[in-house]
Amino acid sequence: MVATLLAVVLLPYIVVTVPSGYVGVLWKRFGNGTVLDPRQLRGEGLRFLLPWNQLFLYDLRLQSITETYNAISGDGVSLSATMNVRFRLQRNAIPVLHQAVGPEYLNLLVKPGIGSLTREVMAEYTAEQVYSTARQEIQDKIRGLVESRLSQKMMEHEGEEESYRISLNDTIILFDTLVQGIELPQVVVGAINRKTEQYYISEEYVFRIQREKRESERKKIEAQGVRDFQQIVSQGISDSYLRWRGIEATLQLAQSTNSKVVIIGSAKDGLPIILGNLDTPPSSGAGQTSPKDDGGAAKETTAAASPAVPTEKSPLAASPEMTAGSGTPQAATPDRPPSSWPLSLYDIDAFLAGLVRSAEPKAEPLSKKQ
Repeated sequence: MVATLLAVVLLPYIVVTVPSGYVGVLWKRFGNGTVLDPRQLRGEGLRFLLPWNQLFLYDLRLQSITETYNAISGDGVSLSATMNVRFRLQRNAIPVLHQAVGPEYLNLLVKPGIGSLTREVMAEYTAEQVYSTARQEIQDKIRGLVESRLSQKMMEHEGEEESYRISLNDTIILFDTLVQGIELPQVVVGAINRKTEQYYISEEYVFRIQREKRESERKKIEAQGVRDFQQIVSQGISDSYLRWRGIEATLQLAQSTNSKVVIIGSAKDGLPIILGNLDTPPSSGAGQTSPKDDGGAAKETTAAASPAVPTEKSPLAASPEMTAGSGTPQAATPDRPPSSWPLSLYDIDAFLAGLVRSAEPKAEPLSKKQ
């Protein structure tokens, strides 16, 4: 019963379980204390110890700590920086770390060192740089300083049997130092935001000026193109070419099924006059045709009414054709069809003959000059 009682009491001191990812440093009460030999570290699993010895556990997996530090920027603004540090311990340096620092290495070594370097770096930048543009640069600079300081710091021990001198860089493997957040006073943040807003407004006006300059250049080039086009076209277009294009357009309109009135005569440009809406009954005030003497050639004109009135009130509704030189209707001659629409071959021949006669007087002065 005594042995069983002793076994139950001493069981937590005799049997120790090392969790996954951990390693145990053995401390012997009657054997010079900490065992510094890395080969005697206790690995994962169930381990048996003498009841007067102790086993200290250390985590070898990746560790992450987040801490908020107060700092002052280069222009005297108080701020708070939240830093995240990711690291892990070097296995072979665990015995030395246990003897020199102990299990409270986070509070004694890591957190104070990171805080001191963070304040040192923040003092090199203004509040605006810290808040907006220099975060990545600050983050990289803090990591570089941490690695440099770890290589400079040494853990030393001189004993009768064993002595060592190891830098902290060989004890802690640093992965990242991340700036998670920077908090400035609200007054400073508002001023920085207003300054940034005014900057982008000024950039907008610069862009508008550039756009207006481009638009003025575009309009200038367009005007030059129109001017060159008009100069080229004016050299290749003559009165006779325009007259011929008018004749072609008149023939196409004459073949159209739309209602129209064609007045054939020798106008200033030699082209006929075309009036639409023939289907609309003419008004009582319609004009009448009259002969004109132009170079000895008789001209025929057909008058058309502009306002539309009922058919029974129009005097032209009863007469299909008006003869030249009088306002009284006459019977249609067999040489010409009784209706002016659709346009007949007789009208086209008369129109072309008038154009030829109108062109002859204009050619005589040129022959005299020659």
